[in-house]
Amino acid sequence: MATLASDMPPPLALERSERRFFLIMATAMAATIVAGFSLNLATGRSTFAVPLAYHVHAVIFMGWIALYLTQAFTIATGRRALHRTLGKLAFLWIPAMLAAGVTIMTVAARRHGGPFFFALNEFLISNVMLLACFGGLALWALLRPRHSGWHRRLMLVAMSVLTGPGLGRLMPLPLVPQAWTVTFLVTLIFPAIAIVADKRRHGRVHPAYWWGTGIYIATFAVSMLLAYSAPGIAFTEWVVAGTPGAERPLEPYVPPGFEM
Repeated sequence: MATLASDMPPPLALERSERRFFLIMATAMAATIVAGFSLNLATGRSTFAVPLAYHVHAVIFMGWIALYLTQAFTIATGRRALHRTLGKLAFLWIPAMLAAGVTIMTVAARRHGGPFFFALNEFLISNVMLLACFGGLALWALLRPRHSGWHRRLMLVAMSVLTGPGLGRLMPLPLVPQAWTVTFLVTLIFPAIAIVADKRRHGRVHPAYWWGTGIYIATFAVSMLLAYSAPGIAFTEWVVAGTPGAERPLEPYVPPGFEM
């Protein structure tokens, strides 16, 4: 037992290692999102010539990424006071993200029917529910600031939800069957890495990961059931009725003349 105890890293070294890990994970998730949107711009798949709602959405969501990265950096460098001060912004930022997210999904669905490789009902209903899942997990994390084990892990799972759009833009989704489900599954790589790291570092997995990841998976499952239910399909058709988005089929399709 004495030998085992002497092999254990001291608490301070363990905490520093964990802070570095969360900073690396924050950087990786932020880089994934930025890379996805940058690739779309570079290849001409997206443009700045879009309605105002798109720009408002971009500013708010990219602002959150900057805030999340900053918070990971401040805690990794021991700037707790600044971390707590900036953390108060999140209580305002998260509701703004929910409002901007729902708005842009509705605008996109009505304007062109959303990405053609996603079913329209998935894009609307599952997307909104996953955004709400992000908001719920992030707010839960904010309410556990003194319990850093819960706070940082719940926030990591919440952030992984937002990597979907970035990952999707890095993948050849028009060629991928069940693209919406595949994109969701790929986002789970970040909680999976964190779970493995927890097991290796502490010898067990913190319950925050089981709760956070479990809620995320359950939300996705329920959102898909709702999206393909009669009320879900009727709601989708009601949202896009009388708009260009109603001209596309509900299921994924390939536009005429489309090439990768």
